[in-house]
Amino acid sequence: MRRREGTTATIVGVIVSLIGYSLLNSTPVWGAGILGFGLAHIVLGVIDLVQTSPTTNTQD
Repeated sequence: MRRREGTTATIVGVIVSLIGYSLLNSTPVWGAGILGFGLAHIVLGVIDLVQTSPTTNTQD
């Protein structure tokens, strides 16, 4: 099964965002930076998902 372009970046962004969110109480500066980095991955991944059309069943 092939994943659409942008799926991996979106999943990584969600994971990184959750890590950053969990760090907000203990180290706010690091938590905010990591959270922002994760959110950027989510945005870029979603842009890739929207821009690329689903692949057809053609064999390369």
